[in-house]
Parts: sequence; structure tokens; C-alpha cells
Amino acid sequence: MKLAKKIFTEDGIVLLGENMELTARLIARLEECNVQYVYIHDPRTEDINNDTLISEETFRVAVKEIRKNFSLMMEPVSTNKGATRPFIAKPLKDMMGLIIDDLSSNKDAMIMLMNMGIVDHYLYQHSLNVCVYTSLLGMSYGYSREETIHLGLGALLHDIGKTKIDVDILKKPDALTKEEYEEMKLHTNRGFEILKDEPNLPLSVAHCALQHHERLDGSGYPRALKGNDIMEHARWIGIVDSYDAMTTSRVYSSPMLPHLAMEHLYAGSGTLYEQWMLAHFRDKVVIYPIGITVKLNSGETAVVVDYDPSYPQRPIVRVLTNEIGEDLTVPYEINLSRELSTMIVKVNDAAL
Repeated sequence: MKLAKKIFTEDGIVLLGENMELTARLIARLEECNVQYVYIHDPRTEDINNDTLISEETFRVAVKEIRKNFSLMMEPVSTNKGATRPFIAKPLKDMMGLIIDDLSSNKDAMIMLMNMGIVDHYLYQHSLNVCVYTSLLGMSYGYSREETIHLGLGALLHDIGKTKIDVDILKKPDALTKEEYEEMKLHTNRGFEILKDEPNLPLSVAHCALQHHERLDGSGYPRALKGNDIMEHARWIGIVDSYDAMTTSRVYSSPMLPHLAMEHLYAGSGTLYEQWMLAHFRDKVVIYPIGITVKLNSGETAVVVDYDPSYPQRPIVRVLTNEIGEDLTVPYEINLSRELSTMIVKVNDAAL
């Protein structure tokens, strides 16, 4: 098999290029780096449009800025007289402008799993994913460009407080102890302290870091806020943060498929999350991302090739094998929004 999309390091540098042959050694290395899935070349699906929400160039700029600025936050404040830390607002606002421009070029864009492939650093990938998804939601909801940039910055920096959490806790592969969990929860307060006095950064960005784990019924932290006491930007970010955390591989859990993550979110509708926000989010999420392999109730195996924005839960699939696993000489497509008796029953070998 050969890669159809590049894999990047946390610096935005290409680790494995397109068309690289996947040897057993390379596959083992990708697994060690927590890369759970990759796009591969297949002549039967070469025509599928797998464009991402942001361009490769914007992605590389974003990863570079995230790494640089998050690394700055990890460094202790210098005690040298006159020493100052570079301000982060200007480069991050410039980066947000690139993201908004990319998203604006396709007003009908939908949220699909972001697999730009940053190896070894969950925090960077997660921060960028939440930023892009939340910005897209803000634009589609009707926020102005300026407010969308403020929302996007809040989403980008919502977990900045984790730079002040012990790395052994962040990367612990097992369940956290009660004491460790209490320490982890402090990332909201620490994020607020980092951002509240940052020049040229709206105070709302600091409050997003503080409030993104608050929940409507008061069960969240750190202040157990309820309902409208939680700022609107933080409520959007809380939904997207939860979704991306569930659908992204982490040291202690495998990724959840998008439709299952959506079910988990809806279990908290009206109690943990705003019902109207969840409805808007649902309407903008592609449950079965383009390129993912699925099994139909007929027993046939197919690949998702497209979707209708009006029916994102019923994609167009290309059938590649018959019900006994034999490759079809001539693959054919089914629009599941029209063929209602045909259903997806497995995704990547995971049963629904």
C-alpha cells in the first residue's frame, strides 16, 4: 500500500510523503506514534475528493505557530531583569485569518474528521481541530468575521493551561487517581491565568479556557456554573472539545467513530449541552467521513465517496466487494438518501 496523504511531525515538517510505500516497519512506527489510520491509494477510489477543511499550507503555518506559542507557555518566566516573553496575540490572529479565509472559500463546508497527521502530540492536533471545527460552526451560525476570530482563538487556546500540568499526568496511559484528576482539572484555571493579561487578546479568550468544562446543569468545573452564566463561546467549545476528544486517538483510549460520539453528546442534550447548539452541530457534521470503509446490511463492503448536505447521515457509497468478500469487477454507487432499505451496519469493522 502507498500513502495518499502526507504525515507530519509536530513542527509541520513532512515525516512521510505521499506515495511512500507502507512497509511493516513504517506501519509499526506509525502505530508507536499513535497514528490510527491513514489514507492509501486505491485505483477504485482515486477520483474521491478528500479535500480537508484547511489547506496544507495553512495547516503547516498553524502547527508551527501552535508549537512555538505553546512551547513558550511551558517555559518558566525568566527572572532576568528586563527579560520579556514574546506576545502571542499577533501571530495567532494572523494564523486565524488564514483559517477563516480557507473556511470562507467553501460556505457549504461540513465538519469531517481532521486527519492531517501530526505524530506524537495530541495537544497540538486537538487544539487545531477544535479551533477549525468551532470556527466553522461560528461562521455557519452567523457570527461576524471578528467574532469568529475571537471564538477561534478561544477554541485554539482552550487547553493552554495543560502546558502547566505535569507531563506524566498528561501522558498517563491508565486511569488517573483522584489526586491526579484534581490536578488535571486545574488546567482551566491555569489557562485563564496565562491568557487574562495577554496584550491584544480579548478577555473572552481567557474565559473560554476557564469555562469550557462547565455544563448547563452545574455539573462542570471549575466553578459549577449553570445555563447562561456560561459564556456562549465556551458552550460551543465545550461541545466541540468533547466531540474531538472522543473521535481522536489518545494514550489511554482508542478513537470513537463519529456517529457514536454524536450519540454520546446527545445523551447530554439539555443537561450538559445546549439543545439548539447540538442541533446546529449535528447538521454540520458528516457522520461517515469521505474515504471511510463501511459494511452494508446486504453484506457488501463499500467506501463513502460523497454526501448530500441535506442528509449527511445517508451518504453516497461505492460498493467494492460483494456479500462474500469478492472484489467487484465493476464497482457501483448507491445514494443511501434514496435507497432507504440499504443501511450501514459496520464502519471500519466496528459494528453499530
